[in-house]
Amino acid sequence: MKMRFFLIFMLFILVLVAPLATVAQDKAGTSAAPELLINLGAKEVAMSGASISSVTGVDAIYWNPAGLDYNSTGASVLFSHRSYIADIGINYLALGSRLGSFGSVGLTLRTFGIGDINVTTEDQTDGTGEIISPTFFVLGATYSKQLTDNVSVGANFNIVNESFGRVSASGVAIDAGVQYRNLGGVKGLGVGVCVKNIGTSMQYGGSGLWVAADVPTSQRGLTPYKVEAASYQMPSVIEIGLGYHMDLGPSSGLLLSGAFTNDNYGIDQYKVGAQLGFVNSLYLRAGYVYSTSPNGLKSIFQNFTMGFGVDLKEYLGVPLSIDYAYVPVQYFDANQIFDIHLDF
Repeated sequence: MKMRFFLIFMLFILVLVAPLATVAQDKAGTSAAPELLINLGAKEVAMSGASISSVTGVDAIYWNPAGLDYNSTGASVLFSHRSYIADIGINYLALGSRLGSFGSVGLTLRTFGIGDINVTTEDQTDGTGEIISPTFFVLGATYSKQLTDNVSVGANFNIVNESFGRVSASGVAIDAGVQYRNLGGVKGLGVGVCVKNIGTSMQYGGSGLWVAADVPTSQRGLTPYKVEAASYQMPSVIEIGLGYHMDLGPSSGLLLSGAFTNDNYGIDQYKVGAQLGFVNSLYLRAGYVYSTSPNGLKSIFQNFTMGFGVDLKEYLGVPLSIDYAYVPVQYFDANQIFDIHLDF
């Protein structure tokens, strides 16, 4: 009872605090590691990321690590690819495994394919002939544990690294989440809370920040000076979600979800999503996001999302499933996400 009271109290406080959190729209685009906010995984993206209260297994590592220990199999592998804006590609690999009463552990790797960039300077605005290829990646470790049949907790420990040319920056970010199922004794009703990207600041350094300059008041002539890069905080967010799953038959069901996201460096979001499953094999998904700042600023990503999933185990005898999500974008080509799941 004490644990239940503590968790309900914590969720109550977060529900009160999140809508009142300071919305610093003037800071939009100034955080470190904005790539941490690019959503991953076709299942949840197709539902606009609203299902943080019900996401389970290896899919839960990114959205709410508390759901990892609800994995129905011993081990799972997820590979996801997202075609992002401006020809940027994102690859995501997640591994999860249950270790009995100890709980579940996971490993993740996100890589960002930004492509080649021509180097320009103040004197050579058309390019110096040098080409750089930025390398961004996020390496993570996860632990999740079911405290009771209805309550689970989890946390991610992420190492973030960015480098291009002769400069680089790195930092550490932590996610923590909780899920409460069968809320108030209602079967299928759940609530989830997740705090993401709480971590160190990031500051670029490296030989690329050394420049040669001639100070008129000095007799030393051309002298190397180091440019001190600014330090920026991680883009922390708080997400609170509510979901309800109803059975429509022996092997079919409907999942309805809603969530609120408070973004410390961007526009807050109100999200709803739905998943309709047929005979544990075919899943249709859709979602809607409302995200408008007080000054009328909107995200370039359009309001609706959609997708589907196919579980091939019943047909091929292989524990394989494929999922797809479609995200329309203003000014750019639509984002498309493809997932491959393997369960063992």
